[in-house]
Amino acid sequence: MAALTLSRSLFEGDESFDPAPFVRRDAKGIARLELLVKGARCANCLAKIENGVKALDGVREARLNLSTGKLAVTWTGNRLAPAAILRRVTELGYDARAYDPGAYLENEKDEGRALLTCLAVAGFGSVFVVGLTDSVWYGGGDMSEATRNLFFWIAGAVSIPTALFAGRPFFRSAFKSLSAGHANMDVPIGLSILLSLALSVYLTVLHDKHSYFDAAVMLPFLLLIGRYLDFAVRRKAKGAARDLAAMQAVTVRKLDTSGLPQSVAARDVAVGDRLLLAAGERVAVDGVIEDHGTTADLSLVTGESEPVAIGQGEMLRAGSIVMGRAIVLKASARVENSLVAEISRLIEAGQQSRSRYVKLADRAARLYVPVVHGLALSVFLFWFVAMDAGITLSLKYAISLLIITCPCALGLAVPAVQIVATGILFRRGLLVKSGDALERLAEADIAIFDKTGTLTRGRPVPVNLQAISQSDLKKAARLARASRHPLARALAGAAVVGDVASGVRETGGEGIETSDRGLSEKLGSAIFVGATAQDMHQSELWYREGTAAPVRFAFSDPLRSDTPQTLRTIASQGLKIEMLSGDRDGVAATIAREAGIDQWRGQTGPVEKTHRLEELRKGGHKVLMVGDGLNDAASLALAHVSISPGTAVDAAQAAADMVLQGESLAPIGDAIAISRQARRRVLENFAFAIAYNAVAIPLAAFGLVTPLIAALAMAGSSLIVTLNALRLAASTGGAR
Repeated sequence: MAALTLSRSLFEGDESFDPAPFVRRDAKGIARLELLVKGARCANCLAKIENGVKALDGVREARLNLSTGKLAVTWTGNRLAPAAILRRVTELGYDARAYDPGAYLENEKDEGRALLTCLAVAGFGSVFVVGLTDSVWYGGGDMSEATRNLFFWIAGAVSIPTALFAGRPFFRSAFKSLSAGHANMDVPIGLSILLSLALSVYLTVLHDKHSYFDAAVMLPFLLLIGRYLDFAVRRKAKGAARDLAAMQAVTVRKLDTSGLPQSVAARDVAVGDRLLLAAGERVAVDGVIEDHGTTADLSLVTGESEPVAIGQGEMLRAGSIVMGRAIVLKASARVENSLVAEISRLIEAGQQSRSRYVKLADRAARLYVPVVHGLALSVFLFWFVAMDAGITLSLKYAISLLIITCPCALGLAVPAVQIVATGILFRRGLLVKSGDALERLAEADIAIFDKTGTLTRGRPVPVNLQAISQSDLKKAARLARASRHPLARALAGAAVVGDVASGVRETGGEGIETSDRGLSEKLGSAIFVGATAQDMHQSELWYREGTAAPVRFAFSDPLRSDTPQTLRTIASQGLKIEMLSGDRDGVAATIAREAGIDQWRGQTGPVEKTHRLEELRKGGHKVLMVGDGLNDAASLALAHVSISPGTAVDAAQAAADMVLQGESLAPIGDAIAISRQARRRVLENFAFAIAYNAVAIPLAAFGLVTPLIAALAMAGSSLIVTLNALRLAASTGGAR
């Protein structure tokens, strides 16, 4: 009974919870459920889970992130019960429960502790058993048969429980997979350990001069070294996503109906809840400041390193840190819908997406189990039947083949590089929404930039206020406060405070007017107010009261501070640079000259921009498009790869493959360099994995390696691929 209980504790997951409360539905009725899946480690596992869940009726998409273990499932309608998704994952041989950032972090700690425990036991057993067997190998000539046999039995007494305990991660995974009618990469590993033990016991019973207890205990030891190093590397490389998850796994002080604070989990905060935030506290959910203003560190949100003043009624995003006086925040989103959660989802999508290389590795990994088992059986039959080598040697060579052909290196070739690359770019201020975006960016040969809000700050400033009377400024600002036009907002900002004109009528693309004070007042273009445009190289706004002389306000939208240097960096990487702007030719020419751009076009609307991209694509070019406006959304979607500033409109950010955070354009140049290096690392990993198997398989098949040497070779191949991915961080300066 105890053994049965132990078996269940090792091999069965928790199915006691109902995932229905964790389902979220959007306005279109699309349901989304996020589960934490345990035990998925390779591309084969990923494909099996995703395809199995997608086969359920109504499921639109199922995406598993191997880095975090998060399985995101979306479906339509009410026919699919959330419990059916959980059952399907369990039937496939994996544990699943509701995804929670805190649970994810705790699961990560548990996994690390379990691997270290198994590794320590395997290490102790390996030292002891290898010491005994070495005594036989090196002193066997002077050792009696009885003494040799005693040493082998002692080695067996230690190696059998050691290998069975240390091999639990592999046995558990293999058992669940086979119970579900599938086979994963841990099946041949577990089989190799058991066969090595069985063969060694068989040889010892027959008083043979050889045994492989050392290989049986060294195999899990070496595999666990590789698995723990892989775990540690992934944990370090995905630190950005993990840190963001930790930001969500916090408690907050919620004000009850009587105004008293009580501590609750951030995940339990609902829209409309009032939260008390003191200086130094991180904001857990998006919300609006109810009382007085404060200052906040918005570096995660905007990239701005200096504290920023936030006033009453303004939005404070999750991830910000209150730096000034304590405030009361009214939650406007749940924790899973806040900015931090969205950034986490973007990072996860970038780290584990369906790139061309990932798909190639997936197909290869799916073939692994049937192919390698077929090869092992063929090797056994060849030696046992054709070569009459006997069951001992035939099994030895088959076991060696099972061990040495483990596809760990191939499975890690792409994900390890993606995780490192997206982590580096996040720390430099660029969110990568899909892994294949890095591949496409590495292929780009021409960069197209929008002007306003991309090359420039997108915040025009008046440049001739010293020539305008305070009276005219105040009158013009009254109208400006009633408009959302960028130039009007800049004018209103320059006048600081004041009243707003009433009865305003706006003519699209021309200006606004009112007569609430008995006189006609207009603010807009020169033609709108009846003036003559003066300087075609500047943006301008005109104000006119009645029949008085019109007043001209000139504006300048300065370049971002690092625009010229970033463009020079991009050009030095072999990309041609072009600017497409909707502004007048004179304004566009001025900005192009200041930025150092030779190829530019002014007065280009959304249609003209897409036509230009189509023209370049037909010419064989791979276009990188960078833009921020609603009129850029179509071009961003059409481009080979696209980037949008974090200040861009939602449509532009949704269409872009990558999103910049903060004011700097420098991450674009970094991204191009890193994407090219990442492509080289992936190709190097593929080349190594192919070369390794091309050499390893014949060596094992012809009996030139022992199970112990095979274990060393297999563990070494995984380590080499992982360390090669980490070279990307070293060669690019890491987070910088």
